[in-house]
Amino acid sequence: MRVLVATDAWHPQVNGVVRTLEALARSARDLGVDIQFLSPQGFRSMPMPTYPSLRLALPSARAIAARIQEIEPDSIHIATEGPIGLMTRAYCRKRGLRFTTSYTTRFPEYISARFAIPESWSYAALRRFHAAASVTMVSTPSLAADLSQRGFSNLAMWGRGVDTDAFTPEAPAELGLPRPIFLCHGRVAIEKNLEAFLSLDLPGSKVVVGEGPQEAELRTRFPSVHFLGLKVGKELASYIAMADVFVFPSLTDTFGIVQLEALACGVPVAAYPVTGPRDVIAGRPVGALDQDLRQACLNALGLSRQACREVALSFSWENSARQFIENLRPFLPGHRPASVPLPAAMATAER
Repeated sequence: MRVLVATDAWHPQVNGVVRTLEALARSARDLGVDIQFLSPQGFRSMPMPTYPSLRLALPSARAIAARIQEIEPDSIHIATEGPIGLMTRAYCRKRGLRFTTSYTTRFPEYISARFAIPESWSYAALRRFHAAASVTMVSTPSLAADLSQRGFSNLAMWGRGVDTDAFTPEAPAELGLPRPIFLCHGRVAIEKNLEAFLSLDLPGSKVVVGEGPQEAELRTRFPSVHFLGLKVGKELASYIAMADVFVFPSLTDTFGIVQLEALACGVPVAAYPVTGPRDVIAGRPVGALDQDLRQACLNALGLSRQACREVALSFSWENSARQFIENLRPFLPGHRPASVPLPAAMATAER
């Protein structure tokens, strides 16, 4: 089976959507499914207003049609709601082709934080976008419940995973910082709510790994915080592993793969009790959720690092890929959908 995934998010971006799609392609290949990407590569583009170092693709309808026809997919999945996603949707609807989508980013909250546009307007637009899909895939039970209440329909689960060979507790970095070390990793941008973490009165040291448009401002405002910049691969894993607590201050992420990466490194998570953390932690003794983020950070200290690792091992990219593929099968001739179990932590959250 050949699947075309249309996505506006692609390299050089480093985010959860890109990493999820890359992992999907690798794992699906082992399951006999070929994932081909319709990405911004090769299209003219313009700088993104809120992140000038990245560019937004501006394809023509003819170019999109040519790419799709060249790939000749058995199934089409639209991963993002940007220009490429919109034009792929238009292509499918014009030809009466069924397609699936995924809801991966809370754009209404992001847009509201930057431009003061009411969330209700953005949700109405997204609801129309996804209503045309045969299935809209979501990453957690709590996100499915939230979108259902907002009028979204035909929702199906597509969980996430973590590479537990790349992210391990082994070989933690040594920076000689006072302990405990509270670390946050991710894009340094307003929607990640980093200020909520950096302004906390905590013992020891605060560390931020990542880069983004808010980095210069936060470096100036919080000079005692250690900003390490962008790290990838084993170097990233070593910095995460050195932490005593991984702090996830976001209020808007739909999942937060970085949480799984921290758990795989044996580091407990401190977060707000919102979509993503609520599903990943799922009442297990591997993190602390509290509306008082400082209290969550302190409560997470001393939790079992082995328990964190064991929970991460229950999330596999192979199982994630199987869920994705099974969500497509009902719309392929001659295929019968099969049940794919949720990872243990997700199943607990769903119950």
